[in-house]
Amino acid sequence: MTDVRYRTAEVDGLPVFYREAGPPGAPTLLLLHGFPSASHMFRELIPLLADRYHLIAPDLPGFGQSATIGRPTFERLTDVIEGLTERLGLARFALYVFDYGAPVGFRLALRHPERITAIISQNGNAYEEGLSDGWKPIRSYWHDPSPANREALRFMLAPQTTIWQYTEGVTDRSRVSPDGYGLDNAYLARPGADAVQLDLLLDYASNVACYPAFHEYFRTNRPPLLAIWGRNDPFFLPAGAEAFRRDLPEADVRFLDTGHFALETHAGDIAEAIGGFLT
Repeated sequence: MTDVRYRTAEVDGLPVFYREAGPPGAPTLLLLHGFPSASHMFRELIPLLADRYHLIAPDLPGFGQSATIGRPTFERLTDVIEGLTERLGLARFALYVFDYGAPVGFRLALRHPERITAIISQNGNAYEEGLSDGWKPIRSYWHDPSPANREALRFMLAPQTTIWQYTEGVTDRSRVSPDGYGLDNAYLARPGADAVQLDLLLDYASNVACYPAFHEYFRTNRPPLLAIWGRNDPFFLPAGAEAFRRDLPEADVRFLDTGHFALETHAGDIAEAIGGFLT
């Protein structure tokens, strides 16, 4: 049995929940989740890696069990995760980034390139060509953040949309546990959660604006990178994974026959790939 600890740390007065497993002296892997999930998305991956790595999986502010910050932005999320790594004394670590966790992780790498030992991007985008047509209504909100365009995105927070995100592109939907999307929907139903998520959907435009800086970081610092993606992701296209090779020619790019939440169906495959990549 894997000994997972569930902890909360204070970062600038903000309670930040995180999961911790593995030997503290082992190489550290910081696991950053995406929308609309939380660190529970790593519940199957953590036991498969905890014999070799020190694993830290926080809930981003406004997600899961972490407290909410006022007027959330991705820069503020990065501030908090940076503070958590310093609170925990993480001087060097690899990143596992997924969805929203990708721009947070890449922003953190921009601030402290010397701390990043490697990057695993699981459907964590950094290139325009990785953005599918599913982003069109969100782009409309970026270009015109009117109340009407904001309200038009409430479908992104609906329970059926969350289920669709988990199951779209999955060849055998019986392998997708309802526990994941059920918990996500419970978190989304909390008072004020809608405002947090609509604010972050608007601020996602700032991540796209950061893409050139991310690319420069890749070229200058050349972190070892594994891109392992569900090829049927309706939001982040395979072209986004392949694009890493433009700035990191030695990037290891792999595809799995599944959708956005690839860990729900392929945790074992991803753990095996990480084990080979980080050795």
